[in-house]
Amino acid sequence: MSSTIKILVVDDNPTILQLICQTLEKCGEVITASDGADALMKTLDAKPDLIISDYTMPVMDGRALFDKLRARKETQGIPFVFLASQKEIDDHLRMVLEGVEDYFVKPFFSRELAQQARRITARLLQQRMEKQGGGAGIKGKLTEISLIDWMQSLEQGRKTCALILRSGQEQAALYFSEGNCTHAVCGDLKGDPAVFKVLAWMDGDWEVDFQKNSAEHTTTMSTQGLMMEGLRIMDEANRDAG
Repeated sequence: MSSTIKILVVDDNPTILQLICQTLEKCGEVITASDGADALMKTLDAKPDLIISDYTMPVMDGRALFDKLRARKETQGIPFVFLASQKEIDDHLRMVLEGVEDYFVKPFFSRELAQQARRITARLLQQRMEKQGGGAGIKGKLTEISLIDWMQSLEQGRKTCALILRSGQEQAALYFSEGNCTHAVCGDLKGDPAVFKVLAWMDGDWEVDFQKNSAEHTTTMSTQGLMMEGLRIMDEANRDAG
């Protein structure tokens, strides 16, 4: 099963469009459009999984594009992220709730946009797996969707599954029950230490299996607690190395 997510980016400014594309290049297959009308045609043709659109554009602005896509059955469920000024959000977009994933206030940090795109991508992959049977078979790279992104998505979705990770010659498995990471193993390590070790893996592969779980309970913290403690340990290690 493919793990590639199609992301349509819409902006009439070529410089900003290029910047966003570079920011999202590891998040999926990026398609571009220069205005709302162009985006409407490409949405119907390419069927993207996620749309990130500027609000103010010639020919057809982002709000008009959003409304037209919500009016069509085949496109009404596509997650939508707006890029807009604070005034545009306050005056025109606050009442738009259903179907809007997020608003990014211009100017925004590209890192924040990439992080949110990866979180949405992880959730979309979950939905794709469940729709097509929920078993194993979907794989990807940690450079595209990190372990933190997966853990946050699985926790928020209260999912039960196994997350298999490989980096170099090492392999690990994290087991989730209703969003809680209840068991982890990496070589001789089990529980919290195993989670903390794999949180440092920046390169490698992941695989999710929604039909696999474990009766063992070796962790002592919530999923959120494991992530926070793991990141704290990584920060301390980086400071000591510096």
